[in-house]
Amino acid sequence: MKDRYIYPAIFDYAEDGISIEFPDLPGCLSCADTDEEALYMAKDVLGLWMDNLERDKELIPQASRLEDIQLESNQRSVLIEVWMPTIRKAIDNKSIKKTLTIPQWLDIRAREEDINFSFILQEALKKELNIK
Repeated sequence: MKDRYIYPAIFDYAEDGISIEFPDLPGCLSCADTDEEALYMAKDVLGLWMDNLERDKELIPQASRLEDIQLESNQRSVLIEVWMPTIRKAIDNKSIKKTLTIPQWLDIRAREEDINFSFILQEALKKELNIK
């Protein structure tokens, strides 16, 4: 795993927006309406893609050089850089929704006491798993 990845993206300009693809990462695609949004979306999809490759222990392809990328007249190549420690932390700390079942009487009583179910569950899981 590396802390930083830099890959060329191809921004394909059309009447309906900008398509984004990474020639070295087949299937790593996004789209946007403006250049600013395209840069944001390119960084976002590249970070998620690289995190998935790392977690699945897949081969990380070498990035092409900008000068080796063939472009059409409506395309531009852009180097996209992602800083993986920030991305990994955001992914690991992302909240996910869990469905649980408790007796109705307990739900009523907890709501009367204005109990935050998510907080209580997180604290109980940390205690059970010996996480400080």
